[in-house]
Amino acid sequence: MEKRYTDLNRYFKKLFGCRVQKITIDAGFSCPNRDGTLSTGGCIYCNERGSGTGAYGKSISITEQLIRGKTALFRRYKATKFIAYFQAFSNTYANIDRLKSIYEEALSVPDVVGLSIGTRPDCVDEKIINLLEGYAKNHLIWLEYGLQSSHDKTLSLINRGHDFQCFEKAVDLSKNRGIMICAHIILGLPGENRSHMLKTAETLSKMDINGIKLHLLYVIKGTHLETLYQQGRYKCLEQKEYSDIVCDFLERIPREMVIQRLTGDPHPEELVAPDWALKKAETLSLIRSTLEKRDTWQGKCLTVS
Repeated sequence: MEKRYTDLNRYFKKLFGCRVQKITIDAGFSCPNRDGTLSTGGCIYCNERGSGTGAYGKSISITEQLIRGKTALFRRYKATKFIAYFQAFSNTYANIDRLKSIYEEALSVPDVVGLSIGTRPDCVDEKIINLLEGYAKNHLIWLEYGLQSSHDKTLSLINRGHDFQCFEKAVDLSKNRGIMICAHIILGLPGENRSHMLKTAETLSKMDINGIKLHLLYVIKGTHLETLYQQGRYKCLEQKEYSDIVCDFLERIPREMVIQRLTGDPHPEELVAPDWALKKAETLSLIRSTLEKRDTWQGKCLTVS
């Protein structure tokens, strides 16, 4: 059955003609929102692990991480091409020589056809974008900017350390370079209701970006958000509520934007709430069935009658 949104697997299959899988890489990067440059506490939902695998702390090289990932993903999915996904913290937050060394090590591994680099919009400059533009001539390069919301009040509340204009500037700097741009959005942020979240969708729909990742805001141990949750000052979205908002969001973004993710993957041992965040397959099934029941699809609200 045809999916009612443009998912990452379909995009990869169309581009490469085969199964392509991302391999998560922990390269030991930090974040200006944690090292004291902006703050030491980070965003209210982020802990000291920062979505990392812990591989860097175990002295596992980037090459070895990729080799292990290739073996596992070929066994599971029969994937034959791979994207090195630099995920933990801000993966452009280093001097240009270190970035060049890290990225080129990844691209030198056989069957690695590109990079996907997670970072902050305040952690790029002309030199970094020029470096990535060079790689984009022969490889697929995705630059994934953590935005989370288009509302400055929300960004301040979650201690993001930058405003929406910073994201706009990063997109302007990155576009028309052969680099694919992805925006990370979190649904269910404190102080936001459905209208706020859909306004973010409408804002992004008018920008020069190529993809979107949607995340559920879940509560992780050791975060300021956990404190708010325990104090009764934050309430998580329910599963159906989240699924409905995802469908509303999809309706408001162009069909050509690649949906890289529809929900997140918390580490079970770190999750405080909601419990249903661990039921990813169930949540994805609910989103798809909701689209079917509504007879709706990505971009429907943008269709010109």
